[in-house]
Amino acid sequence: MAPRSTSDADAMSERKLHPATRVAHALDATDRATGALVPPVHTATTYARGIDYELPDKWSYGRPDNPTVETAEAVLRSLEGGAGALLFGSGMAAATAVFQILKPGDHVVAPQVMYWALRKWLVETLQPWGVAVDLVDMTNLPALAAAMRPGKTRIVWIETPANPTWVVTDIAAAAAIAHKAGAVLAVDNTAATPILTRPIEHGADLVMHSATKYLNGHSDVLAGALVAARDDGTWQRIVQARSEGGGVLGGFEAWLLLRGMRTLVLRVREASRNAQAIAEHCQGHPGVVQVLYPGLGNDPGHAVAKRQMSGGFGGMLSIRVKGGRAAALAVAGRLRLFRRATSLGGVESLVEHRASIEGPTSPVPPDLLRLSIGIEDVGDLIADLDQALES
Repeated sequence: MAPRSTSDADAMSERKLHPATRVAHALDATDRATGALVPPVHTATTYARGIDYELPDKWSYGRPDNPTVETAEAVLRSLEGGAGALLFGSGMAAATAVFQILKPGDHVVAPQVMYWALRKWLVETLQPWGVAVDLVDMTNLPALAAAMRPGKTRIVWIETPANPTWVVTDIAAAAAIAHKAGAVLAVDNTAATPILTRPIEHGADLVMHSATKYLNGHSDVLAGALVAARDDGTWQRIVQARSEGGGVLGGFEAWLLLRGMRTLVLRVREASRNAQAIAEHCQGHPGVVQVLYPGLGNDPGHAVAKRQMSGGFGGMLSIRVKGGRAAALAVAGRLRLFRRATSLGGVESLVEHRASIEGPTSPVPPDLLRLSIGIEDVGDLIADLDQALES
């Protein structure tokens, strides 16, 4: 049997319960058939019809929708305060779905500092389709305003804090600029999560997550998500694009994601506390040239981050190591608790040399190490960093 209906989830959300309560209960997604507190996994790809060929419920085929997927979507929609949510097979599938509704001649504005794979896709795949792309410094609001082409600009995409330098964009100001030109503002909220930032409350029209990261939080699911502020024509084109393109998440993966979101609040709080302590510890360290973290009072984006983030500044930070590329790689090689791996947002701490991952054309400084801070004891993590830097 299916989990409880979307209307039940909406009623739970409307009570204005704290996010920690809503996710812990998965919006009360108790199985109607058995009373099980853990929602079931639906793996069926097709559903039986009655003798009159009518469907007993809404589901027909697994490509457009799935009951387990819809349960996880309801939780995420509630967390972000949106009107609709969609899950995809990866973060890139979710992000590119937004741009695939565009037509030749349309124009997109995106950040200079952003997730490298999406930047590469915008330049190497979207532009040859006839969509113009401008990459601007999103912290420079006059530059953003100057890049707009009224009547042509359809999407303004921002990422805040932005990977891997964690610069902060003013969501409300960017929304005002986008809307004045008739464009939609889409926000990659992967690093902040809806626990720390709810972009829709600041004027965003679309919110994107690489759900592989914090939403799942256990490094065992590949998933992406979109949340819409309104169920309008733009959103319905995205819904249609996912249905026709087949990018829906599988039932088991959605179940794992739902399991992960139940502890999202606890994990984000702990990772944020750890990251703040580590960033403060690394400031002034003789082996560190610069700490990039919006939670630091001297960070250029701190004031904006403080205004639009609540409860912490996230679990992601970067350090620039004294001695350049060779020294940064050596520090990464000496770390014992931090695992040398890509991705972020899991319970374990990771270190990544972004310039090596992105290749020779990467704009990332070669001395930069990206740290995804987990939920381990912060004293152990600091000791690990100290021994690697001091060696």
